[in-house]
Amino acid sequence: MISGRMRRRFRAGDPDAVRAFYEEFGRAVFVVAFRALGDRGLAEEAVQATFLKAWQSCSRYDPDRDPAPWLYAIARRAAIDLYRRERRHGASEEHPEMAVLPETFETTWEAWEIRLCLDRLSAEEQAVVRAVHFLGMSHREVADFLTLPIGTVKSRSHRAHRRLAEMLAHLEEASA
Repeated sequence: MISGRMRRRFRAGDPDAVRAFYEEFGRAVFVVAFRALGDRGLAEEAVQATFLKAWQSCSRYDPDRDPAPWLYAIARRAAIDLYRRERRHGASEEHPEMAVLPETFETTWEAWEIRLCLDRLSAEEQAVVRAVHFLGMSHREVADFLTLPIGTVKSRSHRAHRRLAEMLAHLEEASA
């Protein structure tokens, strides 16, 4: 997790802070770019372009806000620019495996946001949420699986979902 101090250093253009941002978010930006472009080389190029553009516009970054949505927006634009460049140069004809930008690019970002928020839950809450949503278990099945009382499973589930709703409120605001 990027500290507030590191965020302020990034805003000031500190190269060490840029490296810290890359280490924290580079993989996620690559996933976003790869899903959009379907080509590893182009995705790597999009990652480089994303962090270069972020560094060049660091003075516009608000260090009091989570940098992930800002970086993913830059990554999205970088991927679109690369896609258009490749299309203009006929690369999509030469490389039929190149994917078309998905209509629901934002769903990639939203899925990553959800994953990041899941990681912020306690281990006990994560276990319940993952069992319910990824394994499709009922609360009773989760209780048996985790050898916990059903009431404990229900309270952890309620608490976890309430925390997730708070952490992900910006997704609903963005879609409104």
